Formats: sequence, C-alpha cells, structure tokens
Amino acid sequence: MANPFNYFAHQTVAERYAHGRPDVHPAIIRRIREFTGGTRFQSALDAGCGTGQSTRALAEIADQVVGIDRSAEMLAQATPSSKIHYQQSSAESLPFADSSFDLVTVGLAFHWLDQERFLTEARRVLRDNGWLVIYNSGFLGELAEEPAFSPWYREVYLSHYPTPPRSQSAVSEEFVGPYRFTFGGNETLTQGISMSRDQCVSYLLTQSNINAAVEQGSERLETVAAFLSDGVAPFFRDAARTLQFRTDIVYLRVRP
Repeated sequence: MANPFNYFAHQTVAERYAHGRPDVHPAIIRRIREFTGGTRFQSALDAGCGTGQSTRALAEIADQVVGIDRSAEMLAQATPSSKIHYQQSSAESLPFADSSFDLVTVGLAFHWLDQERFLTEARRVLRDNGWLVIYNSGFLGELAEEPAFSPWYREVYLSHYPTPPRSQSAVSEEFVGPYRFTFGGNETLTQGISMSRDQCVSYLLTQSNINAAVEQGSERLETVAAFLSDGVAPFFRDAARTLQFRTDIVYLRVRP
C-alpha cells in the first residue's frame, strides 16, 4: 500500500524540488525510446510528474503529453508548454477514458503509489500494444572523486535522516501478470552529474528524508541546510564533484 503521508504536498517542498533536483530524465527517456523501437508516440501520460522534469523529457518522444500529480504545489512549479497538459489527479484514479494513451510512464514515484490500483488504471487507459514504463532513479551516496563521502552519507546523513517507509519498487512478471501486462524487459542506467557544494546541498534538501523531518515539524529547514552544508564541505573543497545516480527501468507491454 502507498504511504499515507504525502511528502510533496507542501509549497516549500515543491520550491526546493524545482530549484535543486538534478534532471536525470532526458537520458532515461532516450533509453525508453531506443528500447520501444525508436518511433514517436502519439500520446503519453506521465504519472506522478512532480514539477514536470520527467514530463518535459517525455515530450521529446511523444506528440501529446499529459502530466498528472496529486500535489497542486508541485504542479504549480511546472514549466508551461504548448505540448504538455498538466492536471491534478491521483495515479490510482485517472480521469481519462479507456485506451487514451500509447505510453504511460511513472518515474521516481511507483514506490509511493497503491501499486495494484495504479496498475489497474494504467492498463485501462493504455491502448492495445501500449507500453507502461516504470523507473526509479536514486542517488548511490557516492562522489566519484571522493570515496570518503560514502561513509559520511551512510553513517551520518542517513543516521540523522533515515529513508521514510515506502512500497517496494521491484516489478516482476508474476506481479504484473494479473493486470494483463507482459514483462518486456528491464535495464539499468548509471549517470554521473556534476554539482557544486551548494548544488549538492540543494539536491539533498529535496529528498523525502528531509521532507519527512522538516514538513512534519521536527526540524527547521535552516538548521538542516546548515548541517548538510557543513557535512559535505570537506568533500568539495571549492570544486565540483560528480554525484552517482542509478536508474532501474522496467518495460511492460499491454497484453490484449
């Protein structure tokens, strides 16, 4: 089941997300295009689109794109585009007719959803032979140039700000079979993204670990930001560093 607490239903979180989240999506969408045959899609739905990073990338491979999110605050930060329609909605109750889309993606959000309900809805709105692509991208807690960062991240950062509970993201043939999907394949993508010390802190402030502490009222944002800035300072020394991200992508095909 989905976590009942919405870590993204706050204006402060949405603003941090829009300002500090690294854009991992273009490389992921290129892989999706290659895996699914390299052709453009007529219509695509981005479920759990947040501030629209993933939706803007998706618009590179689809003629018409809809991005939905249950957080109005996150959607308010999305950049308008003539090719994209943003709409507030839960992923488990989609306000679209049957067989409306050729492609549905859910990036960095599947673990927050009621997965059974979402899969039912995704199958309903997809056309025959359509694709559902589920991907989750996460920071590995590694700086390419600074091996000593990893122990700090695990033993200090995650000790202070543990990862909040969420559903499992793993998707198997057995799990999706009852929802009339076939398992099309999976792959892993790694990306290194260069960031300054301040950019690294801004990114960490977007993590649900921090949202859980700040928006639930246990800590002040300013205190957390100072803690992070002091903590990462020894690993940057006024130079940019490469943060390592891993994305796991699962491809599902509609079974008639």
